Amino acid sequence: MQYGGSGNANALKRAEELIAVGQSLAALQALHEVVMSKRSRNTPLVSMEPIMLKYVELCVDLRKGKMVKEGLHQYKNIAQNTSVNTIELVINRFLELAEAKVTEAQAKADKITLDAIDDLEASETPESIMLSTVSGEQSKDRTDRSVVTPWLKFLWEAYRTVLDTLRNNVRLEVLYQSVSNQAFQFCLTYGRKTEFRRLCDILRNHLQNIAKYAHQAHSINLNDPDTLQRHLDARFNQLNAAVELELWQEAFKSVEDIHTLLSMSKRPPKPVMMANYYDKLTKIFMVSENYLFHAASWNRYSNIVRAINKNLTDDEQIAMANTVLLSALAIPVITTSRTRPGYVEADEQRIQKLNRLSSLLGLPQHPSRSALLKEALNKNILRRVRPEIRDLYNILEVQFHPLSICKKINPIMSQLAEDPELAKYVRPLHQVILTRLLQQLSQVYTTIKLDFVLELASFPEPYKYDASTIEKFIMNGCKKGELSIRIDHATQSMTFETDLFAPPKDTIAEGPKLQSSPADLMRTQLSRLGKCLHTTVQMIDPSVQQAAVRAKEEAFARALAGAEEEHKNTLARKQIIEQRKEHIETELARAEREAAQERALIAQQKAAAEQKRREEEQKRREADRLRKIQEEIQRDQAQKIADEIAAKTGMQLKPEEIENADVETLLNLKVSRLQSEQKELNERLKNIAKRLDHTERAYRKEEIPLLEKDYETQQKNDLAYYEAARKAQLKSAAAKHQEDIKIKSRVGRIFDDYNAFKKNIESQRQEVYRAKQQAIEEKIAQEKQKRIEQYRAQREEMIRQREEEEARQKAEEERKHRELEGTCNYRLADLEPAIILTFDFAEQEAREAEKAAEAEKRKAEEEERQKKLDEMARLQREKEAAIEAKLKEKSSPRAAPTDRWVPPNRRDPARDPAREPARDFAREPARDFARDPARDPAREQEAPSNDRFGRGEGGWRRAGPPSDDRFARRGGPSDRPSDRPSDKPSDSPPSSASGPPRFVARPGASTGGGWREREAAKRAAAGQSQPEGEKKDQDGFVPVRRGGR
Repeated sequence: MQYGGSGNANALKRAEELIAVGQSLAALQALHEVVMSKRSRNTPLVSMEPIMLKYVELCVDLRKGKMVKEGLHQYKNIAQNTSVNTIELVINRFLELAEAKVTEAQAKADKITLDAIDDLEASETPESIMLSTVSGEQSKDRTDRSVVTPWLKFLWEAYRTVLDTLRNNVRLEVLYQSVSNQAFQFCLTYGRKTEFRRLCDILRNHLQNIAKYAHQAHSINLNDPDTLQRHLDARFNQLNAAVELELWQEAFKSVEDIHTLLSMSKRPPKPVMMANYYDKLTKIFMVSENYLFHAASWNRYSNIVRAINKNLTDDEQIAMANTVLLSALAIPVITTSRTRPGYVEADEQRIQKLNRLSSLLGLPQHPSRSALLKEALNKNILRRVRPEIRDLYNILEVQFHPLSICKKINPIMSQLAEDPELAKYVRPLHQVILTRLLQQLSQVYTTIKLDFVLELASFPEPYKYDASTIEKFIMNGCKKGELSIRIDHATQSMTFETDLFAPPKDTIAEGPKLQSSPADLMRTQLSRLGKCLHTTVQMIDPSVQQAAVRAKEEAFARALAGAEEEHKNTLARKQIIEQRKEHIETELARAEREAAQERALIAQQKAAAEQKRREEEQKRREADRLRKIQEEIQRDQAQKIADEIAAKTGMQLKPEEIENADVETLLNLKVSRLQSEQKELNERLKNIAKRLDHTERAYRKEEIPLLEKDYETQQKNDLAYYEAARKAQLKSAAAKHQEDIKIKSRVGRIFDDYNAFKKNIESQRQEVYRAKQQAIEEKIAQEKQKRIEQYRAQREEMIRQREEEEARQKAEEERKHRELEGTCNYRLADLEPAIILTFDFAEQEAREAEKAAEAEKRKAEEEERQKKLDEMARLQREKEAAIEAKLKEKSSPRAAPTDRWVPPNRRDPARDPAREPARDFAREPARDFARDPARDPAREQEAPSNDRFGRGEGGWRRAGPPSDDRFARRGGPSDRPSDRPSDKPSDSPPSSASGPPRFVARPGASTGGGWREREAAKRAAAGQSQPEGEKKDQDGFVPVRRGGR
C-alpha cells in the first residue's frame, strides 16, 4: 500500500464515527486538517477523492464557506497536474449539494407558510394588518428571509468560491465556463440582480487578469480560437441574462466585452451569434431611447437574418420590413444630442460617443436618418411593408401637405398603436410629424396664429400635445439649429424667420420642399447668374457653340488615335501584374513551407523536451516512492517499540514524538521519562509530608458538630421570625381594608353632586372653546383672503414687469438689427469677412455674458435657500433629540429599595450579579482553615476566609440565606425572609440590594474568626463569664459549651 492510504482511510472512518454520534463539526475539523496538511500533496488521488467528497458534504451541511474555499484551493493544487476529472467531480458535487439545500429550504418555507394558515376562509386579523403595515412585507417574505435567504447566500458564495478557484487555468477552462453559466442561471431563477452585477464584475476582472498572469504555468491564451470561442459563448449568455433581468447597463457592458473579444478573434464569428448580438442591441438602444442606433441595429440584424435564413416566410419578411422602416422613420429630426456650432467640447464628446457606438455595430461611419432610409429603399423594403406604413412614409418623406398631415396620419397611428410590436414607435413618430409640420409651414407662411398650429397638430389621446409642450418643442428645435421661429405671446402668433446670410444647415433630413428658401436663393445667386449669362452668350454668339462642337470632335479623334496604344499599354501592364502575382504567390508558398518546417522542428524539440521531462518525473516519483516505503517501515518499527513501552511502563508517547524518532531515541526518551516521573513523585511526597498538620485536623474534627448545632438553631429562629412577620402583615392588611371600606361608604354619598358639578363645568368650557375656535377660524379666513389678494397683486406686477422687460429687449434687438443691417448694406462691398463676423461674435459674447450673469444669480439664490433649509433641519434635529432625551428619561425604570425577602430560587441574577449562593459548610469536605496562605501560595484559593469568615468584616457566616436544597434536606421551609440582620425589623434603614456581596457578623460573632472567640462573645453578652480551670481531655483539648445551651 502506498504512503498515506491507511492514514486517509482512518481519517475518513474517524469522521464517519464522529458524524454518527452527532459530532459533525469535529469530523469536519479532522478532515480539514488532513486536507490542508503537507502530507496530502503526496497522497494518491484515489484515497483523497472520497475525503474531499465527505469534506464538501460536511461544509455544506454546516455552511462553512471559508473552510470549503481553503479545501478546494488545496485540492486544485494537488490534482491539477494529475487529473482534472476529480476536481470536476468534487466541484459538481459541492454545487449540487448547495443547490439541493436551497431547494429543501424553499420547500420548508412553503410548508411553514401553509401550516401557519389555520383557516383558509379566515380574513386578515388586525395584528397581521398592523404588522404588514409596519414591516412592509408579508409573512411569507419574513419566512423566506429567515429560512431560505441563508442558503441562498451560501449558494452564491459557493459560486464565487468555485469561480475564484478555477480562474486563469487552461486545464480547468471548460469547467470554469460551465460554472459561470450555472451562476447566470442561479441569478435568473431567483431574480438576484445585485448578485448578477457582482458576477459580471468578477468575470470581467478575471478576463482582465489573463494578460497579467500570462507568464504563469497553465495560463489562458486568448489567441487560441477555442478558448476565445468559449469566452464569447459565456459573454453571450451573460448578455441574454442581463436582457432578461432588464439590467440594461450590464447588458451594454456585456456588449462592449463581446466587441472586445470579437476584435481579438482571427476567425469570423458565427452569423447566429451576431444575429443574437444585434437583436440584443436593438433592445438596449430602444430602452435608452437612442432611436438612431436602434434603427441601425435593426438594419444590421435584418441583413444577417436574411443572409443566414433564405427560407423566411412572407409574414416574417413583412414583420421585419415593417420594423426596419418604422425604426428609421422614428428617428427624431430634432435630436437632443446635437448642439449648435461653437461648443467644441460637446461636439468632441458627441463624436467620441458616435464613434464608440458605431464601432459596436461594425459601421465604417456614423449612421444617419437619410442614409438608413436610403438603404431601406435600395432593398425594396417598400414593396414588403404593410400599406399603412407605406402611406406613412409617403406622407412624411415625399408629399407636401402641411394643412392635412396630421389628419392623414392619425388613422395610421391608431393602427400602429394596436400592434404591440410597433406601438413603441408611435411616440417618437409624433415628434417627427410635428417637426415635418413646422418645417412645411415655414415654407408657406411667415406669420401664423398659435391656435391654428394647435389645430393642425391635433393628435388623439394619449399623444395629444398642449400649447406648452409645442412651445418647448419649438424652443428645443431653435436651440439645436433646426428651426428658426419666434413666438409672440402678446399677439398669440408665430413668426418663421430666415437669415439670408446663414450657412447651409447640416441637418439630418430636410424633408419635401415646395420652393427654395430665401437663404438658398441668396447663397446660389452667383451660380444662377453664371448659368444665365452662359445661356445668353450661347444664344447671342453661335460661334461659341460651334467651337465647343469642334473641340468635342477633336477629342474623339484623339481618343480613337490613342486607343490602340492605350490597349497595348494595358495588356503589358496586365502581364506585369500577373508576373508580380505569380512571384508573390511563389514567395508566399516558400515562406509557408519554411514556417511549416520551423513549426515541425519546434514541435519535435518540444516533444523531446516533454519526453525527457516525463522520464525525469518518473525517476523522481520512483525515488520518492522508495523513500516513502522506507520511512513507512521505520515508522511502523518505531510504533511497535512505542506500543511495547506503553504496555510495560504505561507511558503514552505523542504521535509527533513517534513520527520523528528512531529506536535509540525512543529508549533514551523512556529513560528520561522514568527519571522525571521518579523526581516528580519524590517532590510530591515531600510536599505532602510538609502539609501534614494534625492540630488543624483535630480542630476541624471538633468544630463540625458545633457548626451543625448552631445552624439548626439559626433555622428555628428564622422560621419563628418569618411566622411573626407574616402574621403582622396579614393583620395590617385587614385593618387597612376595613378603613378603606369606611372611606368608600362616606365618599359615595357625594358622588352624584360631583358628576353634576363636573358636567356643568365641562359644558361651560365647551362653549368657551367653541367661541374661541369660531373666532380663530374667522381670523384665519380673513388672513387667507388677504394673502390671496397680496399674491395676485404681486403676480400681476411681476407679469407687467416681465412684459415691459421683454418689450424693451425686443425693441433694443430690433434697433441693433436695423443698425447692423443698414451698416452692412451700406458697406457690404468694401467690408472684409472678418469685420462682418465681428458683429456675430460681439452679439454672441454679449448673450453668453448675460446668460452667465443670470446663472450666477440663480446659483447664489439656490445656495442661500439651501443654507436656510440646512439651518431649519438642524434646529428640527435638535428639538427631536431633546424630546427623545426627555422621553427616555421618563421611561427609564428606577429600582426602588424594598425590605421584602426574596427566596434564592426567585432572585434575579441580573440585579445582583455579584451575589453568590450560601454554602453548606456542614456537608463540604474538611479543609485546612488555619493554614497560612503566605506560607503556601499554591493553596491560597482553598483558604475559607472568603466564604466562612467573611471578607474584611470578621464575621464567620456570609450575609445571605442558605440555598433551598439545604432547607429541603433539613426539612425547613423553602420560602422565608432573609436571615440577614438588615432584613429584620430595626431602626436602621434597609441596606440596598445592589452592590458587591457583603458579609455581616451574626450576633455573637467576633473579629477573631474562630469558634472560641464566638463562644466568649456570646457568654459576655449573656452576662456569663468563662469558667476557669476547666479540665482537659486526654488529647489536651478543653471541652467547649456554646452560651450555656
